[in-house]
Amino acid sequence: MGKQVELVVYGADVLCPSCVNLPSSKEQYEWLQAAISRKYGHDHVKYKYVDIYEPPEEEPYHHFATRVIEEDMFYPVVLVEDEIVGEGNPRLKTVYNALEKRGIKPDTST
Repeated sequence: MGKQVELVVYGADVLCPSCVNLPSSKEQYEWLQAAISRKYGHDHVKYKYVDIYEPPEEEPYHHFATRVIEEDMFYPVVLVEDEIVGEGNPRLKTVYNALEKRGIKPDTST
């Protein structure tokens, strides 16, 4: 299977006040998953969605969810490993660059 990179999306069911015309955090999470899987396949990225208002007790997820609220970040906040690569309206190109920087290569088998 090779290297696996973790992509975590922190969001909430309620839309971010500044994100009124954008899709929900969960919709953006699903969209990112679909787009990344199309380009890189299904084996290299491990996905996790964290509700900032009901985070798991497990660290570092609980701590970062608290940080999103305390720092009034625009959600969803997208992390690749420990790097914030998107906030509010994540850009695919930025996410792709972060994955490729970590050695994930586009799937050319299709």
